[in-house]
Amino acid sequence: MIVVAYFIIAIYTIALVLIFIYAISQLNLLFNYLKAQKKEVTCDMFDFSNPDEIPLVTIQLPVYNELYVMERLLNNIVKLKYPKEKLEIQVLDDSTDESVNSTATQIKALQKTGIDIQHICRSNRKGFKAGALKAGLEQAKGEFIAIFDADFLPKENWLLETIPYFKNPEIGVVQTRWGHINRNYSTLTRIQAFALDAHFTLEQVGRNSKGHFINFNGTAGVWRKECIYDAGNWEGDTLTEDLDLSYRAQLKNWKFKYLEQVETPAELPVVISAARSQQFRWNKGGAENFQKMARRVLSTKKVTLKTKMHAILHLLNSTMFLNVLIVAVLSIPMLYIKNEYTHLKNYFYLMSFFVISSLIFFVCYWYMFRNIYGGGVKNFLKYIATFFAFFSIAMGFSLHNSIAVLEGHFGIKSDFIRTPKFNINSLKDSWKNNKYIKKKPSAHVILEGLLALYFVFGMYSAFVVGDQGGDFGLFPFHLMLFFGFGYVFFKSIFSKA
Repeated sequence: MIVVAYFIIAIYTIALVLIFIYAISQLNLLFNYLKAQKKEVTCDMFDFSNPDEIPLVTIQLPVYNELYVMERLLNNIVKLKYPKEKLEIQVLDDSTDESVNSTATQIKALQKTGIDIQHICRSNRKGFKAGALKAGLEQAKGEFIAIFDADFLPKENWLLETIPYFKNPEIGVVQTRWGHINRNYSTLTRIQAFALDAHFTLEQVGRNSKGHFINFNGTAGVWRKECIYDAGNWEGDTLTEDLDLSYRAQLKNWKFKYLEQVETPAELPVVISAARSQQFRWNKGGAENFQKMARRVLSTKKVTLKTKMHAILHLLNSTMFLNVLIVAVLSIPMLYIKNEYTHLKNYFYLMSFFVISSLIFFVCYWYMFRNIYGGGVKNFLKYIATFFAFFSIAMGFSLHNSIAVLEGHFGIKSDFIRTPKFNINSLKDSWKNNKYIKKKPSAHVILEGLLALYFVFGMYSAFVVGDQGGDFGLFPFHLMLFFGFGYVFFKSIFSKA
């Protein structure tokens, strides 16, 4: 038994150390972010008062079975302020349902108003979104390519606020910050918004301000066409083609410009099956890109060691879910080992140091939250509740996301499963008749239910281990895990928002 105990201790320790290293990198990004807020950055920009400096732009809208949001998308896109003669719109429609016909009808009506908008349909979905973008690029007239997913609603001045930065010939991508039109729809949307806000403030600014690699987020950004071609064009061999092309471009010395001040509103998934689908694709794609890009990043002589370190941790971002799952599952055996082998007490005192990882995340996310909602006691109390709900539900997704990560690392291929869109703009809007919702829960849901029960056992164990009246050090952790896995299990079974 002692051999098994030492094996569990070793795996548990490795996972804790990896989480701590990731937390330290987040703290470094926070310092970068705070420094960036104090620094005024000036850029050479196109002068749009001079017609000769206004470049030709192509907007690409990659869509697939978007029945509920196509009309909203097109009505919004045509409101963008930009000279008509310098703007082309491509609707890259891979749809296989009746939305193809309704989209075609709307596009024909827009064409009659003088708008240069094309409806491009492929006979197959080869390469999925990457394949559609690549096919559209072959016909694109624009020097710059703006990309929007079907659930994004850029504001009228969006092109006027992004395209001017491309006067710097080294800039290959301009990325904007995602906003959330349905942030307060449910607990699920609030948690998703919380996580995305951290990425689009702390991480993107923290990396970009120091010249570290960042990623185009698949939408709400603009590419220089020359940059796409120079980096090797879109490739569909991973589920996150945006991350893949971003790294290939930056390895070619192209610069990325991140605009935190330019917000692009979008719709968050309101049903947990849709969120699960999106999470699976993002996390598996992250692992696939680690396998594809890590060696290239480490072997290049063009970037600093610090940039390489941040890049590797960035590519391993999704793999943190696997470490979280390992720590969670092994925490109960560790509770018994701690109280059975008293000669190891010094080790457990040392392990308590790693609680600081959670404290680092708490501090980092607070700065992000304060920037959006403001400071003060009331908002801080609101933040505490939001943070612990986010932390619990994120851990509840750890099994689902870990399976995605393992598939990505082991090269198990799967189709690009789009995230269903709902056309949710307010609390009054309903999603229940959406034909794209996955009706049958994943088989993984049963395991999530069992894990919820497992952590009930963990809470019970706190009362019975040892001979000193119990050990409650891990009780809050197991309570959060029970809540997180229970939430994900319950919502997945009943398919409610």
